[in-house]
Amino acid sequence: MKRLLVVEDNEVNLYLIRFLLEKSGYEVIAAKDGLSGVELAATQRPDLVIMDIQLPDIDGLEATRRIRKSEADGKLPIVALTSYAMTGDRERALAAGCTGYIEKPIKPETFIAEIEHYL
Repeated sequence: MKRLLVVEDNEVNLYLIRFLLEKSGYEVIAAKDGLSGVELAATQRPDLVIMDIQLPDIDGLEATRRIRKSEADGKLPIVALTSYAMTGDRERALAAGCTGYIEKPIKPETFIAEIEHYL
C-alpha cells in the first residue's frame, strides 16, 4: 500500500482528499502546516506528497524546498495543490522543487488519476 502525505490546513479539503485517496487504497498521513509536513516527509518516508501552497506557517513552496534539502529522498514526488492559479504559479512551484501542479478545486472524478500519474 502506497503512503501519501497530504499537507493541507483546510479541514474540508483535507477530508475530501483523504476520502478519495483512502477509498482508492492509499494510506494517508496528514499535516496541517508546512513545518509538520517537512518533518513527516523526512520521518515517515511517504511515496508522494500533496502540498498545499498557502499554509499557516511556512508556505508550501518553502516546505518543498526544505523537503528537498532534508533527509527525505530527493526523488520524492511532490505535487503542488493550490487555488492560486495565476500566471507563473506553476513555474514557481516547479522551480521550488515540485514535481507537478494541480489546481483547486479538485475534480473528484479525475483526482486519483492525476495523483497516480506522479507515482
